[in-house]
Amino acid sequence: MTLRLLSYNVHKCVGLDRRRRPDRIAEVLARADADIAVLQEVDHRLGARPAALPREMAERATGLTLLPFALSPVSLGWHGQAMMVAPAITPTYLRRIALPGLEPRGAILAELDTPNGALRVIGVHLGLIGRYRRLQLAAIGAFLTHRPEMPTAVIGDYNEWSQRGGAGGLGPGFHLHAPGASFPAARPLARLDRIAAGQGLHLIDSGTVDTRAARGASDHLPIWARVSLSAAR
Repeated sequence: MTLRLLSYNVHKCVGLDRRRRPDRIAEVLARADADIAVLQEVDHRLGARPAALPREMAERATGLTLLPFALSPVSLGWHGQAMMVAPAITPTYLRRIALPGLEPRGAILAELDTPNGALRVIGVHLGLIGRYRRLQLAAIGAFLTHRPEMPTAVIGDYNEWSQRGGAGGLGPGFHLHAPGASFPAARPLARLDRIAAGQGLHLIDSGTVDTRAARGASDHLPIWARVSLSAAR
């Protein structure tokens, strides 16, 4: 059995026509058919950070359940990041990880009991400056040294333009993969959205959700990865 992971920077539901249309994001998510979806920029940046993507709309479209990372009842996520999982997947441990940088950044971590076994998924939206991206990955790697070994995926918007950008800060055993060009959505050139696979996580296939709807709903295309699990060593 395999699991399908998805990452999508929804750009606060503002499409390339500069219109805020959460229904278009919901349509893209519905067709992506993910078991686990990690989202970035789901909330507005100012004030109480209300959700740009309504909770009910996202859950109804996908059949997935939102995990409780938000600190505010009006937000969908934390630092604009959210995670949704299929009904057969149960969270066993959730954690928000504050990350260093010039602007507030954070990662969301979920350890999950899946039909395929234990899996850890970490959602990231890394900084714009390379030095801080490396520090942010190192902070995540340091946190993982205090957690049990299990297959781990660090997935999201890495904001990394270089083809040589690595995941060394996460620690030994992680391999960074860019499923395809995902930005800008209308004419994708850069592989900003990536997944780092740790020991026990086997990447079988991956790609972008490159549809007409996805090319207009946000400034990023979603990425996906089909994975299998084995016990981490």
